[in-house]
Amino acid sequence: MAFLCLPDAASKEAAAMVSNPRTCLIDASTAHRTAPGWAFGLPELCAGQREQLRGVKRIANPGCHASAFILLMRPLVDAELVPPALAVSATSITGYSGGGKKMIEQYEAGGDPKLASPRPYALGLSHKHIPEMMAHTGLTTKPLFLPVVGPFYKGLSVTVPLQLAQLGTSASAERIHAAFAEHYAGERFVRVMPLNDAATMEHGFFDVQGCNDTNRVDIFVFANGDQVLLMARLDNLGKGASGAAVQSMNVHLGVDEGLGL
Repeated sequence: MAFLCLPDAASKEAAAMVSNPRTCLIDASTAHRTAPGWAFGLPELCAGQREQLRGVKRIANPGCHASAFILLMRPLVDAELVPPALAVSATSITGYSGGGKKMIEQYEAGGDPKLASPRPYALGLSHKHIPEMMAHTGLTTKPLFLPVVGPFYKGLSVTVPLQLAQLGTSASAERIHAAFAEHYAGERFVRVMPLNDAATMEHGFFDVQGCNDTNRVDIFVFANGDQVLLMARLDNLGKGASGAAVQSMNVHLGVDEGLGL
């Protein structure tokens, strides 16, 4: 078992050098997330995903933003509540640790007032997570995705707004929530919160960091009339990165899925 924590080009080069057929690689880069022969390291993705992870020797660890987005959209596409061709928009706010060593140093050095406020980026609308966000949800229209770096170390939340009038005639907030509950029934690391869960709020505000220091994802559905807001939060260094890699390793090895988590 080997973990690759390298830039994309270096990960491709390193993977090509491994000739032992018994060696399982788990790649944390973007390089192989939609590549043939590589399993996507998200056990909760769909029925049969764990079997696939057990049977392969190449596992691509998902991106942090992508993990939250996929866990929101895949159940709804599978349940035919969201048409695959729907033009979906999503916003993600994440802690600055998601930017890696250089960004962490920049924020923790202090002295730059621009870093005290949220900073949208990838305004060219071509964020590197978009291919996996499409490939592993079944969406056929490129989502409009806006990531934002916040002035906090870690924690991530993806928000997807939906207009029920643009969905299938069977769509409702209750059916959307039920689709999540059914898809993630029995999942150890995915928690579907009650519909319009006011108990989650603190004076009306949502806590982006509520899953920090866990390997858990919390799924929320907020609705008002014909409008629905989907939210998923996770620790971008946990379920959005190293926690997911360890979970996939455990699945592959056939040991307790939560070992070390």
